[in-house]
Amino acid sequence: MNASNEPFVKTAFVLGAGLGFRLRPLTENCPKPLLPVRGRPLITYALDHLRSVGIRRFIINTHHCACRYAEAFPDVQWRGFPLFFRYEPVLLDTGGGLKNIEDLLSSDERVLVYNGDILTDLPLERLIAAHRTQGKEITLALRSSGEPANVCLNERGEICDMRFLLGNPGIRRCLFSGIYLVETAFLRRMTPGEKVSLVPVLVDMLRRQPGSVGSVILDEGVWHDIGSLEAYEAVNSSKSRG
Repeated sequence: MNASNEPFVKTAFVLGAGLGFRLRPLTENCPKPLLPVRGRPLITYALDHLRSVGIRRFIINTHHCACRYAEAFPDVQWRGFPLFFRYEPVLLDTGGGLKNIEDLLSSDERVLVYNGDILTDLPLERLIAAHRTQGKEITLALRSSGEPANVCLNERGEICDMRFLLGNPGIRRCLFSGIYLVETAFLRRMTPGEKVSLVPVLVDMLRRQPGSVGSVILDEGVWHDIGSLEAYEAVNSSKSRG
C-alpha cells in the first residue's frame, strides 16, 4: 500500500473469452474459465488470488457462451468486489482484448492481467515489487521450468526474445505464466478493434528498444495450465490448492 492506503494496482483484467477447443466436449456449452474445479468455477481461484494482493475490481472479457457468466455471477460481484464484463462479438486475442477495455481503465494507472484458464498460487507480491522497481511499461511473470519455454533471457536477465521471433536465443529460456502487470500507457501501442496477440506487440518493443519488457521469475508455488482434458482431470483429482 502507498501512503494513502491505496493499492499500487487495484484493477485486474481476467481473460475469459477463449473457446477452449482442447477441452471439448466440456466447453461446448461452457466457457473454459467457468468449468468446475473442486466444486467451484476455475476463474474464482484467480479472483481470490488477485484479491490477496489488493485487487478491488475485476474486468472479465467474454465471447463463447457469454451468458453463462451472468448465471455464475448473478450479483455481478465476487466476495464483495465488483465484476465488469466486456463482451467481444469477435474475438480480439490477448492484446486486442486488453485494448478493448481501455475505457474501463480511465481511473487506473495500471492493470494486472491474468489468464482465466490457469490455476496457480505464485507470489503476485513479487511481480508487483518487480514492476515498481524496474519501471517498465509491462512486467511478465515467468517460470524457469515448464513448456513452452519460449521467453529468452540474456546474460543480464532481461527478456531478449519471445517465441524466437527475433533470432536472439539468449542464455536462458523460461515459461510465460500468463500473468503480467501493465501500465495503461502501454495500451497506446494497439489499435482499437484490432485482433492482435500480446506477443507481437512485445516483440516489436524489444526490436525497437532492447530490454524494454520487464520480467520476474516466480518459481515458488504451483502453476497449472488447464488447457487439456488430461490437465483438467489431474487438477480435479488433486487435493492440493494448486
